Amino acid sequence: MIQLLDSAGLAAAADALSESVATAMKDVPRWALVGIRAGGVPLADRIADHVFARTGRRPLRGDVDITLYRDDLYTGLEKPVLGDTDLPFEVSGCGIVLVDDVLFTGRTVRAAMGEVWDFGRPSFIRLAVLVDRGHREVPIAPDFVGVTFATALHDKVVVDWEAQEVVVR
Repeated sequence: MIQLLDSAGLAAAADALSESVATAMKDVPRWALVGIRAGGVPLADRIADHVFARTGRRPLRGDVDITLYRDDLYTGLEKPVLGDTDLPFEVSGCGIVLVDDVLFTGRTVRAAMGEVWDFGRPSFIRLAVLVDRGHREVPIAPDFVGVTFATALHDKVVVDWEAQEVVVR
């Protein structure tokens, strides 16, 4: 196991990401942070808290579980576990900032966009990720990034919110 970020590094990357989102969205009248389960949910909460502390305005919050939208759902997943999707606001016309902890191939983000579109037509979708590790398989790029690491294709990058670190396993 290799540590990419310790607790201070993780906090700095998350804070920089949160500030980028807060700055970019300051004049957008209606927008929401939508965490991709599971790793994007605590990050979306953290960004929402930062935006509120900075602006006094808490963004709308939602979460999506992309299990049923995965392109590999029927090709070898052992007993997929379904989580909840919770979008407690009108998606149509709302700006959406999808949030995930690690961006790798882009397939998870593609699935999340498909799910969001099934709930309505947002005015835009942007992407915020804590770690961009490269190796895209679909043409998806983040709008907001905490930190970028060059990794090997076989690496598994894990954001451990309990231990407050980012590691490669």
